[in-house]
Amino acid sequence: MTLAELRIALAGDLADAAIFDGWSDAAVVSAAQAHGISPDPARAAFAKGPMAMIEAWIDAIDVAMHRALPASALAALPVRERIRRLVQFRLDAVSGREEALRRAQAIMAMPQNGGRALRLGWRSADAMWRLAGDTATDYNHYTKRATLAALYGATLAVFVGDQSEGKADTRAFLDRRIEGVMRFEKAKARLLRPSGESFSLVRLAGRLRYPAR
Repeated sequence: MTLAELRIALAGDLADAAIFDGWSDAAVVSAAQAHGISPDPARAAFAKGPMAMIEAWIDAIDVAMHRALPASALAALPVRERIRRLVQFRLDAVSGREEALRRAQAIMAMPQNGGRALRLGWRSADAMWRLAGDTATDYNHYTKRATLAALYGATLAVFVGDQSEGKADTRAFLDRRIEGVMRFEKAKARLLRPSGESFSLVRLAGRLRYPAR
């Protein structure tokens, strides 16, 4: 097993250990023991510290998401439902590990980790959009991912402190945010229709100056 494969294999046990030990060497040792291997290769796999551990957890969730919700399984659904299911899968994957998530969020919020945390959020959003069937290559590729990364991050912030039955408050929050994103995408599409139908600032200015009678 390569170190990359070992990181993915240990990620779930590592997240479980991080609930009690934080994202630390003690958690790495616990994960190795739970997996039945020597701590030494596990330490080597996570030699770069807590962010490497957190990244492995995110990577493991990505792998599980691709297996459980391939693009072919989502193709018949409306886009908003595809996104909702993908985000909900990720929430379910961390359910019961809220303390590990809370500790991970605190580490990712540190100034020295900010850039890497943003890249991880972007990568998760990109994985979800690709499974949702998005093939945009223009600036829409970037705006969609930025919007979904923000939505996912905000939903995780609600999730980690949600004490409602079955995380009902998080589900409601997610539904509202997705509805907002869909309205934004529709409005954006109207503004960017082909030139004959598109919104025109010049035309609008002319109408404001010389209103129709």
